[in-house]
Amino acid sequence: MSAVNTVSLPLQAGADGSARRAPRRVLPGFKLTLGYTLFYLSVIVLIPLSALIFKTFTLTWDQFVAAVSSPRVMASYRLTFGASLIAASVNAVFGLLVAWVLVRYSFPGKKIIDALVDLPFALPTAVAGISLTALLASNGWIGSILEPYGIQLAFNPNGVVIALIFIGLPFVVRTVQPVLEDAEKELEEAATCLGATRLQTFWYVIFPTIAPALLTGFAMAFARAIGEYGSVIFIAGNMPMISEITPLIIIGKLEQYDYAGATAVAVVLLIISFALLLVINALQAWQRRRSGGASQ
Repeated sequence: MSAVNTVSLPLQAGADGSARRAPRRVLPGFKLTLGYTLFYLSVIVLIPLSALIFKTFTLTWDQFVAAVSSPRVMASYRLTFGASLIAASVNAVFGLLVAWVLVRYSFPGKKIIDALVDLPFALPTAVAGISLTALLASNGWIGSILEPYGIQLAFNPNGVVIALIFIGLPFVVRTVQPVLEDAEKELEEAATCLGATRLQTFWYVIFPTIAPALLTGFAMAFARAIGEYGSVIFIAGNMPMISEITPLIIIGKLEQYDYAGATAVAVVLLIISFALLLVINALQAWQRRRSGGASQ
């Protein structure tokens, strides 16, 4: 007979007085674990953000308003949020298409394409910006073809949108892909047997299932695009009032030793990013509730 290693667990008294085994926990007790968690979050997140907010308090309200609402800063807001919204919308459509192809079809090189989706995660953003500029500039491979037709994709807001599309695509694909993999194909087959067209099957059967994940991917791509810096500055042209993004405004103020003005603009982005984080968490909770209800 082979010996079986067992772990002795302490006995606890049950409600009826009988002895039972206490559940074994891998991590330390709740208080110790919570203490480490709060300490780590405070050092990494809360203290730096608190310093950012406290530095902003050195400004009066009128100075704060002037710093965050000057014409140059407002133009950067319009470009940053407008380009981020356009890029996230494009990624929502084409990210869904890429995820659909990777889940529903088998073809040569599928694993390579699946790995390439994660390339923007691994590639340094500066390298991405330089690569896009080399392709889309007037002397680049693609830019030289479009230049005779008067189409310029680099050193203007078009380049900003393209760079944000590049860095945001994986968020949509990786959010929608597992939901498509878990989708019940029997429902699609039943809809087809009942006479539904492909469009009706997608709209009434598939889309309601993947909609929460698609919205989450959209929100994540949008939030990521708002704070993007490295891949944008090389292709944007950085012209004030035209192609200057908000993170570049912050860097410019820091170089001018206007730390309070830089933190004021950063606080605006922080508030918006925090609001987007709440939206993402709400969408994920909605997705979990829908998935739990569907499984029951």
